[in-house]
Amino acid sequence: MDLVIVFGPAAVGKMTVGHALCELTGFKLFHNHATIEPVLGIFPFGSPPFGRLVSEFRRRVIEEAATSDLPGLVFTFVWALDNAEDRDTVASYVQIVEQAGGRARFVELYAEQDERLARNSTEFRLAQKASKRDLEGSRRNLLAMDVDYTLNTGGSRTKAEELIEQHDHVRIDNTNLTPGQVAQRVVEAFGLRNNLRH
Repeated sequence: MDLVIVFGPAAVGKMTVGHALCELTGFKLFHNHATIEPVLGIFPFGSPPFGRLVSEFRRRVIEEAATSDLPGLVFTFVWALDNAEDRDTVASYVQIVEQAGGRARFVELYAEQDERLARNSTEFRLAQKASKRDLEGSRRNLLAMDVDYTLNTGGSRTKAEELIEQHDHVRIDNTNLTPGQVAQRVVEAFGLRNNLRH
């Protein structure tokens, strides 16, 4: 199985690109908020129970996918590249897939902040991510994360880059690209096949 990890800052288009990539390849989409939203209904964001449950759900889904007959899984994630815990978490997902005979690849998305702020309120995003419907709060969170974390490569070297460099990696500026255009670039960069069953 291919594990394609799509990372980048908030509202860069990870989920929409992931969706388009799955349409081209027959992979399944496992976006960040598929685990966040259900747990948020019970425990507050950032609380210890929230963190444990989200982490466990993600790990278990990846474990099951790795040993299934799925051709691939697209996982989207806001990755704080300068955070050792995030690096170890991603490394553990990669290890699960590789130990099952699969392969991990990284898709890094970058877009200008103004464009991401505009995308922060798109209909598809809000339909899939209930917690983002507080638009002012979501905007504040996006701006704060840009200040507090390193969310793209290309600046000071981070803890994550050694892991990224050990695998196929493509960095795409999608400020002016559609999700479909980005997905096509990913397919071409990695030589992914169409596994859709007709």
